[in-house]
Amino acid sequence: TWKWVVGPMFLYLCERLVRFWRSQQKVVITKVVIHPFKTIELQMMKKGFKMEVGQYIFVKCPAVSKLEWHPFTLTSAPEEDYFSIHVRIVGDWTEGLFNACGCDKQEFQEAWKLPKIAVDGPFGTASEDVFSYETVMLVGAGIGVTPFASVLKSVWYKYCHDATNLKLKKIYFYWLCRDTHAFEWFADLLQSLEAQMQERNNAEFLSYNIYLTGWDETQATHFVMHHEEEKDVITGLKQKTLYGRPNWENEFKTIAGQHPGSRIGVFLCGPEGLADTLNKQSISNSEADPRGVHFIFNKENF
Repeated sequence: TWKWVVGPMFLYLCERLVRFWRSQQKVVITKVVIHPFKTIELQMMKKGFKMEVGQYIFVKCPAVSKLEWHPFTLTSAPEEDYFSIHVRIVGDWTEGLFNACGCDKQEFQEAWKLPKIAVDGPFGTASEDVFSYETVMLVGAGIGVTPFASVLKSVWYKYCHDATNLKLKKIYFYWLCRDTHAFEWFADLLQSLEAQMQERNNAEFLSYNIYLTGWDETQATHFVMHHEEEKDVITGLKQKTLYGRPNWENEFKTIAGQHPGSRIGVFLCGPEGLADTLNKQSISNSEADPRGVHFIFNKENF
């Protein structure tokens, strides 16, 4: 037995040593941004740090806990000169980080007063393959939208610098939220992308659908009255907010009809129940003919 155990144990110890050495490298917090709905953004820099879209890191803040490591998806793009995470305040550790960064104070926080941060990573996820497809469906639920912030930023940088070599031609973006608060910190990015795509006369490149799943049409009556206005009254986007849950069967059939003979990547960051639904739809809407349309399902969960 020991012959089978020694090899894997040696590799495991090597990995732990590399991760320990990597987590001891100095990390500098360059900016702390407070977003609505008790969400903070930490922008950081670390020597030799390289990332790809959709990857995640483990973060430790000794001022809060000397032993706890927590995973966070990177929300910055590889083209930016820093890396960032968005942290929603929902528990004791995130509350401690919120206070340690001075976000509970009104006055300006000096940089030297910010807590020390240890970072281990980055680690790969399925979202890295998004540029391998010409057409993709991105589905985020709640705070699960964070990896797609990185994807959409990177797409924009690549599109601006060399659009002809960008294999990705069409993005269908779905964001499911229970209430309106979660829109506030992410809508700015969508508004910027929407405006810039229109300036370049390529508004069809990004098709997005935002759903308020915690509301029904009765609760949304007031906003439906303003449906004819140029911009949505909730998000400020030209695309109107939808209510309830999407009919995934219709969505898949519509996309399949618009892109016959294509390999379409389906990427999800959300709960297991939604993952099962999208996986079944990806299978049922893929054709047996190799030359037909095929949906390739990818997911990540924490």
